[in-house]
Amino acid sequence: MNFDFSDDQKNIQEQARSMLAKECDSAVVRQVIDGNTGFDAKLWQQIVALGWPATTIAEEHGGLGLSYLELCVIATELGRSLAPVPFIASVYLGTELIKTAASNEQQAKWLPALANGDVISTAAISGDMTSCHVKENKLNGRKSAVLHGMIADHAIVAATNDADELGLYLVELKHSSVSRTEQNSLDPSLPRAELIFSDTPAVALEGTISASQAIQTVCDRVAVLLAFEQVGGCEAAIDMAKAYTTDRYAFGRQVASFQAIKHKMADMFVAKELAKSNAYYGAWALSANAPELALAAATARVSAIDAYYLCSKENIQAHGGMGFTWEFDCHLYYRRAQALSTLLGGNPYWKSLLVDRLLAA
Repeated sequence: MNFDFSDDQKNIQEQARSMLAKECDSAVVRQVIDGNTGFDAKLWQQIVALGWPATTIAEEHGGLGLSYLELCVIATELGRSLAPVPFIASVYLGTELIKTAASNEQQAKWLPALANGDVISTAAISGDMTSCHVKENKLNGRKSAVLHGMIADHAIVAATNDADELGLYLVELKHSSVSRTEQNSLDPSLPRAELIFSDTPAVALEGTISASQAIQTVCDRVAVLLAFEQVGGCEAAIDMAKAYTTDRYAFGRQVASFQAIKHKMADMFVAKELAKSNAYYGAWALSANAPELALAAATARVSAIDAYYLCSKENIQAHGGMGFTWEFDCHLYYRRAQALSTLLGGNPYWKSLLVDRLLAA
């Protein structure tokens, strides 16, 4: 069984790395954080022009019709560069929910706009599922910590109806009945918002599977894609620590030559390689739609959260007294590691889910 990517997929990854290295340095990330804009519109348009949001959308709906493997290699480079764009919200969440839970007619209506970047989507499917209620196609309630909720054009919201049945509903966030409030985030380049709905028109997704099944299916897919973003972040943090400790001298020696630093770097590398292996297994299960996906996704999610936290933390330590300062970029990776770890449930949730799935295997 070959878990490596093909030459074509590696070429996509190399092109993505080259573009992001040129167009998305730390200054771009800092500009989004300092400017409180939520995302970099110019970078997002470049990503749209390259067709990345259309990667897994079928050609009949204006997409590229590629596999999840191509999306995995792109995710790695987005994580490596800390790209401040709504890719997770619109591509991993919004697009995947429509592909999974919408009817054929709804997909034909909404997917082309997502593929060509005309629409930015997000999802409000976490937390208390009873916090939103739909009656006569009107949505009421609130959702917190909605990723890129301030800039998204529409959201897929999990809500109950009068029969206490869970459903998924598409709502236009620019409607006057929607109130949006920005919430504090450890990583302002991956911002959250609170959405309040007051008799907001809502369109039910009319796919063939239940809302709860669709949510779990999409969460497993997103877990694998996030794992690749986190692995990319790990690799960048390791490279940063290696470069600094190699160039820096103390007591007449390279800092990298000290045993304590060597041990830190070894721990970072081992954690990253374990997360990468689990992410690769998740990518195979995702691309093959294998029964192992549920277990592989939870495993990839847990190991990637742990690895990114360790790598981002030890990168700060490797930089010594300068590591925690605003001038150095170490904190940007630490912020992103913490922000990604809280999406769709934190580490305790995914560890519990992993145990449950292991027992059921």
